[in-house]
Formats: sequence, C-alpha cells, structure tokens
Amino acid sequence: MGAVLVLLGAILGGYLGIAGFVWLTQERLIFYPQPVRTAPRAPDGWSYEEVRLTAADGTVLAGVLVRPRSSRTPVVIYFGGNAEEVTANAEGAARAYGDRAVLLMNYRGYGTSGGKPTETALVADGIEIVKWARLHGALDGQRVALHGRSLGAGVAVQVAAATAPACVVLTSPFDSALEVARSFYPWLPVGPLLRHHFDSMAHAPRLTMPVLVLAGEADTLITADRSHRLAQRWAGPATYVSLPGMGHGDLSIHPRYLESLRRFLDARL
Repeated sequence: MGAVLVLLGAILGGYLGIAGFVWLTQERLIFYPQPVRTAPRAPDGWSYEEVRLTAADGTVLAGVLVRPRSSRTPVVIYFGGNAEEVTANAEGAARAYGDRAVLLMNYRGYGTSGGKPTETALVADGIEIVKWARLHGALDGQRVALHGRSLGAGVAVQVAAATAPACVVLTSPFDSALEVARSFYPWLPVGPLLRHHFDSMAHAPRLTMPVLVLAGEADTLITADRSHRLAQRWAGPATYVSLPGMGHGDLSIHPRYLESLRRFLDARL
C-alpha cells in the first residue's frame, strides 16, 4: 500500500510540476520573437518610412511604412504570426496588396521593438498603431484595413472591435487560443493556466465590417474548422476561402491566396 501511495504521489507531483512549468513559461510557448535578419526594402518605385511609436507605458515599437508615391492612399496594417518579423514583408507589399500603403509594425520584443509580448499589450499597441495611421498625412484614415495571420488574427480581431476599420483579412485564424490549447493539451487544466486567451469568437458577433477568412485545408496547427467557425460567427459579411492541400505556413503560395486577397480589398478599400 505504501508503494502505491508513493507512486501516486510521484505521478501527482509530476503532473503539478508540468502544470507549473506551463504557467511560468507560457509566454515562451506562445511567442517566438524574431530579430531583423535583413534590412527591409520598399517595392520598386514606392516610398519607405521607418516608424517609431511610443506606447502608453513608454515602450518603443519599431516598424516600417511602405506606400505608392501618391497621397491619401488606403492602408493595410499587418499583424504577423507568432514567429514572424513583419518588416521582412515590405518588399512584397505591392504584390500582396496592390496600390495600398502597408504598415508593418513589430510586436513587443520582435525586430527592434522593445518590451515583452502579452495579449493585453499587443492589442493596446495595435489600437495605437491604427490611431497613428489615421493621422498620417499621406494616408486615407477612412480607408484602413487590418490583416492578421495566425496569432496576428487574434490581435487583429480585438483591434478591429476597438477601431472599426473598413474591412478585415484573417489568415489561418483560430476561434480562441484557449480552445487550441485544450486540443493540444487535453490532460492539462488549461483554462486556469492560460493567461492569453485571444478569444476571437467572443468578439466576432459584434463585428459588422466585411471579413475575408483564408484557411488551409491541410493545416494541422490551426485546423480549418476553427477558421470556418469564426467566419460563421462574424456579424458582418464574411467570405471564407478554403485552400486545398495547404498547411499553416505555406497557404500563401497557393494561387488563390493572393487572388482572393486582392479581389476582396479591391471591392472594399
């Protein structure tokens, strides 16, 4: 009997140890800050502007604005994935978004942005970034689109709820980070453990602007059914595009990806 109790105690101790480890290190499990590896470049013929924004708590955020050489252009603000240094996308902005300015601001701790990422901080920063873009003299503050990818979709949804952009694009979005975590760790009490819920489903019924949802049918990280549920929950017009054979990291190479993105923006921005 004593041996059984010792064994049970060891199992319980190990379980609690794993739960404690997840609680203490979850930021490192969710966020993967990346440095700037190559100097960002604007598309040929476009202007390039380095951007530094100071958040309410004094943290300095860094990124770039690239835009066609014309005034009062619409702007797409991009929120990247959890392991993405977003200024690397600058040179491809024209191909992805057409004749629209693109604002690429790195999350806290990413690129040369200061601070450490948390859900609360990233959403608050996103709201400030939208405000900055709307006041920029070369941009049309009434024609702002948000594009979020993976983790960035969770940020973009909450920023959209606070800022009412003209439209939203979501690539590989999830219903909530809590539900994703439960699917990967069904044996852990992730509800009380998780500090960053990114609950897009809670906001979707209040969002009336048009949304484009792009999902890979072969995505095993954020499965397509999660993206589809979010599109169905959206209050405004929702366009759902499923890309066969595409996974989490490669769906943007599918020919229909950029075609769908450009068609959606051409109709609304």
